[in-house]
Parts: sequence; C-alpha cells; structure tokens
Amino acid sequence: MEHLFDVSLFSAMLRMVAPILLAALGGAICSRVGLFNVGLEGFVLVGAFAAIVGNHFTGNVFTAVLIAVGVTLLFSLVFAFMSIHLQANVIIVGISFNFLALGLTAFCLQAIFKVKGAFYDKNMIGLPKWDIPFIQDIPIVGGIVSGHSPLVYLAFVLVAGLHLFLFRSVTGFRLRAVGENPVAARSIGIKVNRMQYTAVLICGALCGLAGAQLSLGQVTMFTEGMTAGRGFIALVATMLGQAHPVGVMASSLLFGLMDALSLRLQGFSLPTHFTQMLPYVVTLLAMLFFRTNSYMEDARKANGSSR
Repeated sequence: MEHLFDVSLFSAMLRMVAPILLAALGGAICSRVGLFNVGLEGFVLVGAFAAIVGNHFTGNVFTAVLIAVGVTLLFSLVFAFMSIHLQANVIIVGISFNFLALGLTAFCLQAIFKVKGAFYDKNMIGLPKWDIPFIQDIPIVGGIVSGHSPLVYLAFVLVAGLHLFLFRSVTGFRLRAVGENPVAARSIGIKVNRMQYTAVLICGALCGLAGAQLSLGQVTMFTEGMTAGRGFIALVATMLGQAHPVGVMASSLLFGLMDALSLRLQGFSLPTHFTQMLPYVVTLLAMLFFRTNSYMEDARKANGSSR
C-alpha cells in the first residue's frame, strides 16, 4: 500500500486536478447566475487546441496561454449570445457546443497541421515547472507541492479569489442575486443579461486556462478529444461543491486523486480498460450518493425561466 499512496501520487493529483478545478470554477460562476453550463467539455477542448496552435506559431508558451484564453472567450461569447440573448435552451446549446468543439478541433487539426488524430512537435516547449523556494526543501510537502506549472498554482489562487469576489464584493453579490431571483434583481436595477454575459465570459477564460494546462502543462501535444470527459467531471465537481469555490476545490481534488490513481494502477499489471474507468465510476457514484435537489432546480431554470 505504501507503494500506491506515496509522494508522487499526490504530486500527480495536483497536476491532474488543475484542468478539472479551473473548468469547475467556471461552471460554478455560470451556476451562480442561473446558467447550467454543460458545455465545459467543449470550452476546455477549444482552449487546449488554441494553446497548441499559439505555441506552434509564436514559440512563446505564455503567449500561447493568452491565445487559448482569447479563443475560448470568443467561443463562450457565441454560447452566451445563443443561451442569453436568443434564450435558447442552455443545456441543448451546451451539448451542441461540445460536439461543435470536437468536430471543429479535428477539422482545424488537419487543416493547420496536415495530420489526423494527434499533433506533436518535439521542439515545442510546454509550461515551465516552478520550484517554490524553501517549500521544496520540506520533506514530503516539498515533493507534493513544488515542481508544478504556473497554472496549477493559479488554479488554487483563483479559488480564494473567486470566494472573495462572490461573497465579499458588490459585483459578486449582484451576480449571485441574478441567479437567486432574476426578477427581483432586475427590479432593483441590476442588468441581468450583463451579469450573465460576464459570468459566461469568466467561465470561458477559466476553461481556456484549463485547456492550456491540459495540452501544454501535462503532455505538450494535442490529440482529438483529449479532454476525455474532464469537462463533464468538472460539471459534477461544480454540483458536488454546490457552486462554492471551496467546495468545488474539494470535490475536484477527489476526482484528481482518482485520475492519478488510475494511472498508478496501470503499473500493477491491472488491465488499462479497468483502471481508466476509475475516475468516471467515482463520478457516477458521487452523483448517486451526493445528489441534491438544488441543482435539479438549476437545470430547470436553465430552460429559460431564470432569465
């Protein structure tokens, strides 16, 4: 058992949890304004592809991250226009955008790089690994916390930042009011549509960061459908965390641990088909045992009654 739960496992957990956590925080922001965003999978996939394209053509990894955020913002803006301005069913729009992202990235992969399935450039440099002074010298803790990409640390900083934003700022109170009661919020002069657009754009930016971490912070390549359900896992993490940044972080850590554990179990001569199922089985069990009625209400609100 000591060979299973060691320092490297928990270090891998932090690395694996970053894309899930960033996307889940974006989903939490959308939920706070009454939008049940099931398009997180597509948002992250677009961000992952845009990061690789940006890195390939600019040669600068941080510029690539900004490009990933910018492209995902445009993608989320279309989502917001359809679900808020046109008042389309947000769940159907989200599912459609997941399929759109899957097909669009596959098409662009062939159109830009002239390859199918995956693109890898041995000369491409991914996100750097930061060793934290003093902490890296602490036994056990240093091995777990130190040596990750900047986006891993940013994900946890954003947990605190979003908590302060939602519960300690005027804009955060207005944003939450829109999700709680849009009619009352509109009656006191809050621009409901503007707040919902803002939430979706914040979600797009966070998903862009999640995609950049996935393609530049973990593997430095892009493969078709490389999100592999992480966007849906992030959605479940949002639901389990009740759209609270700290709760979202806790549930994301659980799924990140299962993701890292599934990779570790492959070294114990277990069939890969079973080990790869582990994160998704835990996701289903979490939905079964920790389901609440509040998010069913959010899903029904997403059909248009919340706007």
